[in-house]
Amino acid sequence: MRYDTGWAQHEEAFLQMNLRVMVKRLPALLASSFRLAWQADRAAARIVIAAELGRGVAQAVNLLAVNSVLARLMTQGSMEARLRGAVPALVTVACVMLVAALLRAASTYATGRLEPKVERVATEQYLERAAAVELAAIEDDAFHKLLDTAQYGAASARRMIAIATRVVNATISLAAAAGVLTVLHPVLLPLLVTMTLPSAWAALTIARRRYRSFHAWVQHARAGRLISSLLTETRAAPEIRVHGVGPFLLRHFRSMSESAEAEQARLARLAARTGLIAASLTGLAATATYATLGGLLLLGAMSLAVAGTAVIAIRTGSSNLNTLVLEVNELHENALFVGDLERLYVKAADWAVPSGGSELPAEPREIRFEKVTFSYPGRDARPALSEVSLSIPTGKIVALVGENGSGKTTLVKLLAGLYSPQQGRIWWDDVDAADAERTRLTERIAMVAQDFKRWPFTARVNIAIGRPGAEMSDGRLDASVAEAGAGDVVSGLPRGLDTLLARSFSGGHELSGGQWQRLGIARAAYRKGRILIVDEPTAALDARAELEVFEKIRALAGSGQTVILITHRLASVRHADLVHVLDAGRLVESGTPEELLNSGGVYAELYALQASQFAEGAPGRGAPGREVPGREAPGREAPAKGVPAKEMPAKGVPAQPSRNGHPTKGS
Repeated sequence: MRYDTGWAQHEEAFLQMNLRVMVKRLPALLASSFRLAWQADRAAARIVIAAELGRGVAQAVNLLAVNSVLARLMTQGSMEARLRGAVPALVTVACVMLVAALLRAASTYATGRLEPKVERVATEQYLERAAAVELAAIEDDAFHKLLDTAQYGAASARRMIAIATRVVNATISLAAAAGVLTVLHPVLLPLLVTMTLPSAWAALTIARRRYRSFHAWVQHARAGRLISSLLTETRAAPEIRVHGVGPFLLRHFRSMSESAEAEQARLARLAARTGLIAASLTGLAATATYATLGGLLLLGAMSLAVAGTAVIAIRTGSSNLNTLVLEVNELHENALFVGDLERLYVKAADWAVPSGGSELPAEPREIRFEKVTFSYPGRDARPALSEVSLSIPTGKIVALVGENGSGKTTLVKLLAGLYSPQQGRIWWDDVDAADAERTRLTERIAMVAQDFKRWPFTARVNIAIGRPGAEMSDGRLDASVAEAGAGDVVSGLPRGLDTLLARSFSGGHELSGGQWQRLGIARAAYRKGRILIVDEPTAALDARAELEVFEKIRALAGSGQTVILITHRLASVRHADLVHVLDAGRLVESGTPEELLNSGGVYAELYALQASQFAEGAPGRGAPGREVPGREAPGREAPAKGVPAKEMPAKGVPAQPSRNGHPTKGS
């Protein structure tokens, strides 16, 4: 149960490290951490570096001062005289400990200040670049995988600051201990390495083992948490109680938990064995170390005070080396995710929406598609659009119709500048859209997509987000609500426009699909784009509301706004000024609804098929005024010109096609 996700991209990184690789990569890792800190807060970065260097120096001075204290205490003479001689060194030890404490506090403060800043800066840079790339980049598999992986870079950057601080402290402290030992006696440095290697090996081995186990069992653990959460999930609660699912879920949760417990027991057993081996080796090394110290004492090559200081330095160095081994490994893994973040910055620049370009006409007469071809990246099937040439006169209602996959939505995405054609041109009068400034183009577009975003904000913001750069005004909001016919939706909310539309939060409220669609139309009205694209605008509305929405759309076109309507309900486009029929990515017909019905082509065929579903005696016909699966409530409609009477609905039944090919009320 494993899969390829962003967080698992570098799951083997920890396993690649050993002591040699650790030493080799340490400078680069620290440099990467320092760059992050420097970008976020230079003052805090300086404090951390200075504090950690100071702590290392303080530790070295402290060891030397301790050696002086021991030497004074172990000299000949009375105890009073020896204590008096040790006082300066003791004062030095106390002062050094105070300074070290102050430096530790300064480092802790600066690190705590740096961490959230580093994460914020990295997150902002990530989001800024993700929001500034072409839509095609988001849909590109390779770029999206990088986007998925790089999202962990910000949190990893934050962790790197604290880890790097501990690494610097351990490195400097280890260097200080090694330096003091070298000063005391050159033979003591190899003794430090001999005593610390077994414990460092054990720490690295146990950490690797647990790390490997974590990644092997992470899906198992997630599945266990999922099963446990199902028992308390609101949506699952009715079925759990009606079908008696509780014992079934509990049984599986217990089984999965027991297998996970067995894995933890295995790891504990191996850790105990590894620890025992390391302790035995460390014991042998310690015996050899103390025997060496004893030999040096007997030979007179080392004083007792130096030997005591050496023991303290060896223990300090051993502890720092253990810390260094574990922290550098973790620093390495986090640095890989930060590297992905930096790689995203480079790739995002390649995919960035271009800036600058030609000015579009202030009041274009038409928008022309000239032999436009477009294929979605990574798809081997036929092009979504193939050599499409058509005209969209401004200030009119233009309908795009066709079966699923005919290219309607792709065409309006090209029009809105979300994609660029691979072949052909899109002209705004005499200006090529490819040469136009993208932001100026999109400013003229308002879109109500079939799956428009339902933002977890208030109703007010859900409407005003249609033009976030404009000053929010009650007059503009009220006008937009009225244009969309969403007055009843807003008045029915507990706090009106200030109602939070996110039920998962306290005080949140949920809307039905039709109510959301009204707000989506209000959002497009608030945007006041010169070109309004509506994709299945009445898919979630009842028949009466559908009539009202189409009346609003006609009113928008009457005010000079260009309306591009995408719908499967062919009778809904009877008031369109122009209809373009697409089939398999190609334009097959264009004309007014009457012309297309009279021509007997694809439009007339689809219209007749939809209308015939409600003809007298049609199988599965629904009762008037009542919705049935795949159909909507019927009304009245006179036979359209050019369509045989036998293919039109009976009296009282509409010729209003629905989204899935069946007529509804509203024609």
